[in-house]
Amino acid sequence: MILQCNDLVKKYMNKTAVDGINFSVEPGKIYALLGPNGSGKTTLMKIIAGLVKPTSGTLNYHGEPIGVASKKKVAYMSTEPFFYNYMTVEDVGKYYKDFFEDFDSKRYAELISRMELGMKDKAKTLSSGLAAKLKIAATLARKAELYMLDEPLNGIDIIARERIISTILEVAREDVTILVSSHLVDELEKIIDNAVFIKTGKIVLSGEAEEIRASHGKSIVELYKEIYA
Repeated sequence: MILQCNDLVKKYMNKTAVDGINFSVEPGKIYALLGPNGSGKTTLMKIIAGLVKPTSGTLNYHGEPIGVASKKKVAYMSTEPFFYNYMTVEDVGKYYKDFFEDFDSKRYAELISRMELGMKDKAKTLSSGLAAKLKIAATLARKAELYMLDEPLNGIDIIARERIISTILEVAREDVTILVSSHLVDELEKIIDNAVFIKTGKIVLSGEAEEIRASHGKSIVELYKEIYA
């Protein structure tokens, strides 16, 4: 296991965003955190990324608490925009290079080209779909051990989704783990190894995707509709 969550809880005033989650992650697999908006997926990812402190419970990365060492190995893409208005696409690459030792500028340039972006494009003028592509390119240009992508397909058209999914698969290796959150289950079902269904801050179903399909006699999409309908 590279990541282990034990009885993880996060409360905001009277709201419990993450409610007693037990969750482990193995290397070399693609995990899908599934659930509608507000189910707790983003909060859980931010805790793993070290951006939010849990109210209680423990979270270890390679047996050690989340901290500076783990942040160097975890590449997190948030749903919120995180670029300054003055930045061009090229500036974003330089910004990441300054912050992350594992950032590969050559790889970034390749991904920007694939995402049909220009280095001189202004970040603030990009459409929501192009801005999403920029975030994905910046995140996947890092040589991380764990990639966490929060709703990477939001605002992106069907054709571009296929390109993004193939790009995600390119970084998947035996020593790399990918954690993707989404409510667009039909797009992810064909590539994931494990599925984790989260509802009102709790994990209601999790396991290997093949085993879940076999034991329930339903696809991941069908189970999603059943759980959240």
